[in-house]
Amino acid sequence: MDQLRSRSAAAWQSLQDSVRDFHARRADRRRHLIHRIGLRYLLVVPVALAILTTAVLFVHSDVNVAMLFSQCHARSRLPILSKIPVLGAPACFLVSFFQEALAAPFGSMRAFTTMSVVLSFVSSLLTVSTVEAARICNGPSLLIAYPTGPWLVFNLMGGAMVWQLIIIPAFFRRSKDIANIKHDPLPEESGPASLGEGRHLTVVAEVVAIPVAVALGYVAPSLAMLLTAAPVAIAVWLFFPVYVSLIRQGVRFLVKRAIHSHSTRTLYLESHTPSLLAVYAVPLLLSLASHGIVVWSLLTSQPDDRQEMTRSVLRFIEIDFFFIVLTVLYWILVEAGWRVVAVVLATSVVLGPGAGLCLGWIFREKQLGLAEGPEDEEGEGEGEDPLAPDEESPLLR
Repeated sequence: MDQLRSRSAAAWQSLQDSVRDFHARRADRRRHLIHRIGLRYLLVVPVALAILTTAVLFVHSDVNVAMLFSQCHARSRLPILSKIPVLGAPACFLVSFFQEALAAPFGSMRAFTTMSVVLSFVSSLLTVSTVEAARICNGPSLLIAYPTGPWLVFNLMGGAMVWQLIIIPAFFRRSKDIANIKHDPLPEESGPASLGEGRHLTVVAEVVAIPVAVALGYVAPSLAMLLTAAPVAIAVWLFFPVYVSLIRQGVRFLVKRAIHSHSTRTLYLESHTPSLLAVYAVPLLLSLASHGIVVWSLLTSQPDDRQEMTRSVLRFIEIDFFFIVLTVLYWILVEAGWRVVAVVLATSVVLGPGAGLCLGWIFREKQLGLAEGPEDEEGEGEGEDPLAPDEESPLLR
């Protein structure tokens, strides 16, 4: 009888080992490129894209763009701005560049359509970047947790190359660090910031702070620039990363004071549908609106009413926009796999590139495998309202 029991136990143990091996092999097949390829090899593509971006921009450059800077340097364009010592000519060039892109003062429907698509996509990219900055796991990375600096460089002079050479490598490095901690945790790195709970937002207040900051700090200046094409509106818009950061911090402080009983709670955004909709509502609506304009212009066969200077400037913006999209798709492919890329492309065709990025980013969370466990003790369970009052909330506000 004892021999039979030992054989049964051995057979059961062997079966359990086989099941574990099967799931381990299945998990290995599902691992994404970020887990299977070294960091230096993953960065070859962004560097190549940066070189290609520079080459394509150089090939498509013409005398019109150079004339803008010459006029600013000679102080014959926007004299109030161009006469400022040292910074006057570059500032005048930036304002004039976007003024020509918007076809001011005559206006162009083709230019308006192009810029609306670009600006709506940037709103989605800004929302995604700010959400990632608010996640606990990204706190140790200064470039991710504090994105104002990289975004300023991106908007003022760097363009796509800032994403290719600075932002994307920072995300890849952080993903590698998290993967290493998850598989071989050190004692001091075994907290929630290093495992699944690290995908939570640092505080519930971010659910309000992020969309308000994007709406007031980016969307409002963008609409003012798009609708007026005034030099003042363009100059104000250029520094939108600063406004977004300041408004986000201010709103977060006010919300934390208003709901101080929840001020230390975290939230896994994708587990609470109302919060998820609140955060992504603004870029989704902007993408739908800009995509509607594109569809309308195609259906009505709008003519190309751009002047030569506008056409030259928009060519630069379109090339930069194309390589930003390409870089973001590579980023998603490496970290989440081809299925997420397919979702982004499919929804972009129907709802616009901005909506495609937002919806793809939500789907990306399910593919990462970093937040598969239950909510942490301070987090919010699925279906709960993170801002709802509890027994610690005051009766009177």
